[in-house]
Amino acid sequence: MAKRLGKFEFLEHMADIKIKASGKTLNEIFENAVLAIAEYCSGGEKISNKKGKVINVKGNDNESLLYNFIDEILYLIDAKRFIPVMAKVKIKDNSLTAELSGDSTDKYKLEHIKAATYAEMSIKKVKSNWQAIFVLDV
Repeated sequence: MAKRLGKFEFLEHMADIKIKASGKTLNEIFENAVLAIAEYCSGGEKISNKKGKVINVKGNDNESLLYNFIDEILYLIDAKRFIPVMAKVKIKDNSLTAELSGDSTDKYKLEHIKAATYAEMSIKKVKSNWQAIFVLDV
């Protein structure tokens, strides 16, 4: 799979999908995680961003916030039949609000992601950028 201009890349993993999302801010790595999930699910097919949704997620720390955010994205895909392809994220005090844009899953043949995991999850600042690594169960 592709690497999207320093926003994310797919890393080697035995059985699941391992992603590294990068950004200048903590908000940006969450936004780029959405790009990576959409890229994996669509197999690189372009998905329209005609519809919008706003979600709110809480966590105890950055890692649980990312886990809960990914879990909510997967819920939208599976239960609400909405695949987000772009996000505008605002994080404050372990609370996240995201304005998502995407399309109905009915229009696309998508790869299934079972769940978010805490396996190998990390969020850290590397020099002047942020980096998140996470694994998705497929």
